[in-house]
Amino acid sequence: MDIIERLESEVRSYCRAFPTVFAHARGAELIDRDGRRYLDFFAGAGALNYGHNHPVLKERLIAYLTEDGVAHGLDMATDAKCKFLEAFERYVLRPRDLDYKVMFPGPTGTNAVEAALKLARKVTGRTEVVSFTNAFHGMTLGALAATGNAGKRAAAGVPLGNVARAPFDGYFGPDVDTLTHLAARLADRSSGLDAPAAFIVETVQAEGGINVASAEWLRGLARLAREHGALLVVDDIQVGCGRAGAFFSFEEAGIVPDIVCLSKSLSGFGLPFALTLMRPGLDAWKPGEHNGTFRGNNLAFVTATAALETFWADDGLCDEVDEKGAIARAHIERLASRVGGRVRGRGLILGVACDQPALANRISREAFELGLVIETAGARDEVVKLLPPLTIGSDELKRGLDLLDEAAVRAVRAGPETRSPRAPRVNGHRLGVVS
Repeated sequence: MDIIERLESEVRSYCRAFPTVFAHARGAELIDRDGRRYLDFFAGAGALNYGHNHPVLKERLIAYLTEDGVAHGLDMATDAKCKFLEAFERYVLRPRDLDYKVMFPGPTGTNAVEAALKLARKVTGRTEVVSFTNAFHGMTLGALAATGNAGKRAAAGVPLGNVARAPFDGYFGPDVDTLTHLAARLADRSSGLDAPAAFIVETVQAEGGINVASAEWLRGLARLAREHGALLVVDDIQVGCGRAGAFFSFEEAGIVPDIVCLSKSLSGFGLPFALTLMRPGLDAWKPGEHNGTFRGNNLAFVTATAALETFWADDGLCDEVDEKGAIARAHIERLASRVGGRVRGRGLILGVACDQPALANRISREAFELGLVIETAGARDEVVKLLPPLTIGSDELKRGLDLLDEAAVRAVRAGPETRSPRAPRVNGHRLGVVS
């Protein structure tokens, strides 16, 4: 760790939260330099839905490299790109009767969001975008403007404008329909809310605390967008690719967004890869009007194609997510009743929102000591966030849940947080603090 502390920027966070040097990874396990094994309930912040180094994907990637396949191609046509697009149409778009054009905006999720917002403003001629309380859409300036977290926004160094904030589903409690509030503001020409180019929303706010929008609320939002000539953008970066059950998290609500942002587990292997999907009529780009050097990651095309062929030819993975999600939910409901908290989530993105916010961080630290990697989320880092690989074995899942139980017992026994509450936090962990 010495080289990390000497040379890497102070901006680093996860290596502070999980203070060891990892050397190997297989499936749902991380292995450090000393050979200690950790169960991974973090899965690369959702970038490893199929686990670490899945053998089918790894084999396909090695074969491609051995055959001197094109690794970098900007947006040139390559065999790897063509095969990915064919697989995406066959296994994702066609079975869902979805008609989208596919844009490769750059390698990460925030690139997909930037492209979506830029396109929405270009198509509608409007500047304002509506995003929601507790949203997280990325760290580049356009996406950050649509993000709610004050700490992340404060690092921008410039004003973050042209985004209006609206209350997410349940923000004022279960008895308040937040869409009625938004609709009233949009209908009132004196409300100060200009007609928006788009609404951008996560169906499950992962970083924001695993807040789940109901299907009814999402359908209402889609109607509101249509009524006001705005586009509906769904950010499916963390909860897409099966995390919430179906390939797209919005499928359950029966809506068809105008634009969809995908990344994280899209490559299936942890390789940088993002897509911005748009209805064909919205494809108003001129050639080269939005580009980037690394929007043609052919290695990611290869593993993504293998992932689609392996996991999305049928509903097997969706059924697995439902089954494992039910097991995990039942387990953490018992845990929540013991430690004081509430269960949130869908599919295999689940969490315990602790009544004592500091408890979530103590549970995360204790879990790591026991050999379980798990992070926190939420405005006050009050949510212990379960994000295991979707392919995790049932025995491994139950073992991880048992470790989480033990970590919770230890955390409660340790008592209130004793470290300075003024220490700055990144992703729920105080900078400079390891345990």
